[in-house]
Order: sequence, then structure tokens, then C-alpha cells
Amino acid sequence: MLKANSFKDVVIHLAIMAGIVALLIFGFFYLYLPSATNHGETISVPKITGMQLPDAEEYLEEQSLRYFINDSTYNPDRQPFEILTQDPKPGAKVKEDRKIYISVNMKNPPMIKMPKLIGGSVKNAELILKSYELRKGQITYVPDLQENAILKQFIGGKEVKPGDLIPKGAVIDLHVGNGLGNTEFEVPNVVGMPVDEATVLIVGQRLQIGNIIYQPGSAEPDGTVLRQRPFAEVGAKIREGDLVDLWVAGSDPVQGID
Repeated sequence: MLKANSFKDVVIHLAIMAGIVALLIFGFFYLYLPSATNHGETISVPKITGMQLPDAEEYLEEQSLRYFINDSTYNPDRQPFEILTQDPKPGAKVKEDRKIYISVNMKNPPMIKMPKLIGGSVKNAELILKSYELRKGQITYVPDLQENAILKQFIGGKEVKPGDLIPKGAVIDLHVGNGLGNTEFEVPNVVGMPVDEATVLIVGQRLQIGNIIYQPGSAEPDGTVLRQRPFAEVGAKIREGDLVDLWVAGSDPVQGID
């Protein structure tokens, strides 16, 4: 045991103790701690997105890294168990044994409820399908007076109703009205009739008024239907929703308004 016989000895003892403490601090922070934590030794994170999970696991193990699946989703355009995202990004510097957080593409799609597309337009259906992560398939136009309106929805040829459970990412085929009915009947004859009466008759038979062409100088009274297309010939047929063009005696009343 050191004895302090004078003030000088006390100072020397304190200096020795301070040196020992400084040496211990230096050894801990600059020798032991760096070696224990691999200070200054980093690994560049490899790119593993796009790889299959088993391959990525083996690859990361070779790099002294680990992985942790923190998310999974389903993308029909990607392979099952394909790595979709990673964190940290490729090229980031990390320590050995660092976890790489990844998201993986699921093997089987989750089931979701079929949205209601019936009655809406094709454009609106595209937006709805995209929001549900579904895909638009074949568009088939069928005879129906609801022009461009969706009438039925199918998956693989089987009709599905709103609310039915379907796989996420499924392809949805649509039947859309073409604005025409499927009932045929004889072409009505409106020649010689006043144009307003002819219009009522045509619309009443679920037909549409096409072009109305006015012809001034006719011997017939103004507003009389002079000609029609299609013609009301014997055996001529027309379908619901078809257009009927009219030629009318007189001047166009709209153009005559100042």
C-alpha cells in the first residue's frame, strides 16, 4: 500500500490514479467496444427484390445478414414468394447480423367481395375494378336498349353477383348493352303523317328519331312527313332502338327563329 508522507506524494498518487482511470476509459471505448461492435466494419445491403424467398434467404446468410417478413400481398403479375420490397434499400451500409425487412408476394390470392358494376358505364367499371385490384376482361355487346350500360359480370364464363366472394386479381368479363333490342317487327309507315304524330308513333314503338331533314317548297302542307328511312316496304324489319330518319315538308322551325 502506497503511503503519502508529503503533499508531493499525494499529488503523485492522484496522478497515478487518474492515469489508470484514463487508461481504462481509453481501453473500453477505443479497444474493447469497437471490437465488440465491429466498429467501422459495415456491409453493403444487396438487392433481393425480385428474388424468390428461399434463394434470398441463402444469399443473405452468405452476407451475414438476416431477413424479417413484415408484410405480404398478392400481385397476379408476380411469382409466388417473390420479394416485392426491402428495407434498407440496396446499397445501404449496415452492420453484420442486421435484419432486412421484406414484403413477399402471396401464393394464393385473398378473397374479396365482388363490387356492383351492373347499371354503370364501362368507364366507371374500369375505375371500380382498379380500386379493388381486379382486372377488366372481355367486353361483349349484347342487344339491349340500355346503351353502354353493364348488364352482367362474369369470371371464367360464370356469372357473378355483387357481394359474391371472388379471388383478388380476378379477370372480370362484362356484357354491355348496345342500345338495340332483340325484338324485330315491321317498319312502321309514317309517310303522310304530321311530324309530331310520327315522332310519337316511332318513340312509342321503342325506336329512336334519327335525322329530320326539312324540304321547303313541297306541295304537301308544312310539317308533313314526305319520306322515311328505313322504308316501310313489305317484309322490311326493324329492331327496338334502331334509328328512323325523316324528311319533312317546310322549313326548319329552329332556323326560322331569330
